[in-house]
Amino acid sequence: MQPFDKEYVCGIAKQILNIDSPTGYTKRAIDFMDEEAKKLGYTTGRNQKGNLLIYVDGKDSEHTLGLSAHLDTLGLMVRSIKDNGKLAITKVGGPCLPTLDGEYCKIYTRDGKVYTGTILSCSPSVHVYSDASTLERKEDTMEVRIDEVVHSKADVEKLGINNGDFICIDTKTQITESGFIKSRFLDDKISATALMGVLKYLKDNNITPQRDLVIMFSTYEEVGHGASCLPEEVEELLAVDMGCIGTDLACTEQDVSICAKDSSGPYDYEMITRLVELSKENKLNYAVDIYPQYGSDVSAALRGGNDIKGALIGPGVHASHGMERTHYDGVESTMKLVVSYITKY
Repeated sequence: MQPFDKEYVCGIAKQILNIDSPTGYTKRAIDFMDEEAKKLGYTTGRNQKGNLLIYVDGKDSEHTLGLSAHLDTLGLMVRSIKDNGKLAITKVGGPCLPTLDGEYCKIYTRDGKVYTGTILSCSPSVHVYSDASTLERKEDTMEVRIDEVVHSKADVEKLGINNGDFICIDTKTQITESGFIKSRFLDDKISATALMGVLKYLKDNNITPQRDLVIMFSTYEEVGHGASCLPEEVEELLAVDMGCIGTDLACTEQDVSICAKDSSGPYDYEMITRLVELSKENKLNYAVDIYPQYGSDVSAALRGGNDIKGALIGPGVHASHGMERTHYDGVESTMKLVVSYITKY
């Protein structure tokens, strides 16, 4: 297999990770990927939910394989404005709230203004609060301090900030010399990046997949219904999402993970077997694991009534829904497995 364009892949990763896109506020990220796909010469479309669809012609136009990754991320929303000028929060998706204590953020108003702030516990100083270190970090005990001179609810409202405005978290994206990719929201922007790397690889090497492809970048995966509605021609869906790392799991940051079962049940036996065999044939770093606290775009598609087979793969990501990290080796193994699958089946 020819080498992938690492500079392109890392460049896309940096750009997309720095576009704020919590579930429900994904248009800028979708627009960016749409433009990138068109630059590579692909035809695109969107469904009513705002999911991006990228079409790739295959040798067999009678059958269609879908691939998906999600561009929506975790985040927060303004639940209410407090009398002291701080913002009460509500979660978008399932962020690990203790990891957000002290993080910088942006507040996006519906009239296009952007304000900066900091997410803090309601007992933010050890010099003042006896429970500063022990207070449980949860929605009711955390708030946003806005970087504006505000002392009351009325002061905040004058800025144009209202209930329901999105609060987006600083990703702190870095790619190290040793190949590690560190950032919030690698779940699932690193896999969306991998699919863009696959699209560029097909163009660069003049490769036609076996079947027509529909590559979907979904927008509501973190709240459970990202790919619940698929184009009717899709017969199989391969979700490319993060692989979990931790207790009792085989995956590392340098592997492509193949998920045999998650909270929605086992994935398609035939597809998983093919993916394992291809990993062995191509001498990829891979692991097969079970994720009991996980769901994917395939889970949503099956629950949505789509008549498909489904499987799930992705690069290993450490500390998911917190301060995440993966390695370029895992991303490359994921891209290699995707290319192997779409060119053989």
